[in-house]
Amino acid sequence: MEIKMPVKFHGNYIVTIRLGDWVSRERCQKLIIREITPTEKEQYYKNMDEKDIPSHQVNFFYSGCRRSIEGALTVNEENMLVFKSEGKDYEFKPFIPGE
Repeated sequence: MEIKMPVKFHGNYIVTIRLGDWVSRERCQKLIIREITPTEKEQYYKNMDEKDIPSHQVNFFYSGCRRSIEGALTVNEENMLVFKSEGKDYEFKPFIPGE
């Protein structure tokens, strides 16, 4: 599946992480998104329900630390991506100064 939002390694993004009523919103950099291959899904996720298998691996730097998640892409728009991972929603949008 092609990612619609332009993703640049040296870009700046806002990541909003949601879990129930808890929300965290931070700036992040060095966003890398990679689709998990069918071979990897078979090898690493063969014992999981199809609906729980992640579709992408997402890496980014947030609060000075590298973060890596594997999640299912739930929103794929030109100005926003959302991945669901371990019950949390990770929403990525381009950082636009002044917004």
